[in-house]
Amino acid sequence: MNPDDLLVLPGNWNFDYRYFAGATASRFFAELRDNRRIMGRRCPSCRRLLIPARSYCDACYVETGDWEEAGLEGTVEAFAIIATQFPGLPEPPLVIGFVTLDGADSAILNFVRGVDLSDVEAAGRRLFEQTRVRVVFAGDPQGRITDFHFVPVNQRTS
Repeated sequence: MNPDDLLVLPGNWNFDYRYFAGATASRFFAELRDNRRIMGRRCPSCRRLLIPARSYCDACYVETGDWEEAGLEGTVEAFAIIATQFPGLPEPPLVIGFVTLDGADSAILNFVRGVDLSDVEAAGRRLFEQTRVRVVFAGDPQGRITDFHFVPVNQRTS
């Protein structure tokens, strides 16, 4: 077969499912819902605090140990400004940030709100300069990752 003859086949995966969270993720989400705190598990080998909590260390491949609370401020490690509508996401533009919370040794992904996105390029420059964010919890937590989002530290709750 000639490489120029390769096919592109359209497809669509649209199905309902139920996610079995397991013991560690269940506690992580219950802590968000019930106590409005972000908990991680510490690796007994390398001593990293893993957020979100996971059962095994991704560096040492050992079962994680003690539960510990992470800080409610952190540093944006990477971000994306989404300008295209995707099913299941809020109306664009929006910012998704990979944030390492104070006290944690791994990052967690969530929305960053409170950023003026009227000029996407300027917003990107501001996010590169102002990398500190804080957690804002939802008014009616449901035990989901959307029970919180981030805002720049110089922003009021939104």
